[in-house]
Amino acid sequence: MKALRKAVISGTGISLPDKVVTNFDLEKIVETSDEWIFTRTGIKERRQIPDGQTLLELSIPACHQAIENAGLKPEDIDLIIYATFTPDYQVPATACLLQDKLGCTRAAAFDLQAACTGFVYASSVACQFIATGVFNNVLVVGGDVTTRILDFTDRNSCVLFGDGVGATVYSPATGDEGAFDFLLGAIGSGGEYIMIPNGGSAKRPTVEAIQNREHYLVINGKEVFKFSTKIIGDMIEECLQRNGITLDDVALIVPHQANIRILESAAKRFNCPLDKFYFNIQRYGNTVAASIPLALHEALQEGRIKPGDLVLFVGFGGGLTYGTMAVRWGSYTTPKV
Repeated sequence: MKALRKAVISGTGISLPDKVVTNFDLEKIVETSDEWIFTRTGIKERRQIPDGQTLLELSIPACHQAIENAGLKPEDIDLIIYATFTPDYQVPATACLLQDKLGCTRAAAFDLQAACTGFVYASSVACQFIATGVFNNVLVVGGDVTTRILDFTDRNSCVLFGDGVGATVYSPATGDEGAFDFLLGAIGSGGEYIMIPNGGSAKRPTVEAIQNREHYLVINGKEVFKFSTKIIGDMIEECLQRNGITLDDVALIVPHQANIRILESAAKRFNCPLDKFYFNIQRYGNTVAASIPLALHEALQEGRIKPGDLVLFVGFGGGLTYGTMAVRWGSYTTPKV
């Protein structure tokens, strides 16, 4: 029996819409203010995809960057996993359309839906395929264009989200580096706390449903806050305990960028220094499945991660889903583009 292989991130890339929407811009369309948004979320601005552009089109530059930074060609990619809850279509999968546009002619492709935890879930799948030797190079994409499904009359939800795409390439490790633990879970009883009531097969998209604004994202902020602040600490503590490591061993935690107050509360709850976390929520808001790969790429650009560092990815969100990934970082530390 072959020994299982570890997987490393060998390349990253990001893509963001050009349009910047500030808190002051939102003041003009909904009852809110820069002070109200920033003190409750930590967000100053976010990006918004223009009418006429698709998630697929936004994704292509990020994927080209990741493949190039990995030192690969499109035909070297064996599998594409796209984590998103805002695909361009119900069918076909965005990953399949992306496979064609990128020229990844040898790659299998599928979408994965775990909302804000999507990148961690997709990464776990990619690492299992590499571990068993089925595939060598897996492109994992996290991308969402949530502004397309926001109700801009609801100040509690429309101020939170932005659009973006982050891409990573996973390849076999050559030494002790690589992903070494995953903790995945779900609390389906809280599914209704983050929900789009209409748009699936449960309800027909009638005129009445549209008039009732059922095709927009609905969030129970109070319940999501309670879930998130508890689960972040629980996940990190379990990951550390079962691997015999401490917070002092962790160089950086790259969390889902949901709300600065959630992360501050979680850090306080399990006595974690806030500087252990990487933040870019102030620039992009909550980009759902894109948030962790976006933050990872920028952390690398800023020199926050070195070879041999222990890095944790922490995701939580709709489903309700949650997941943590522990990585001993490899040699890829400087994105070229």
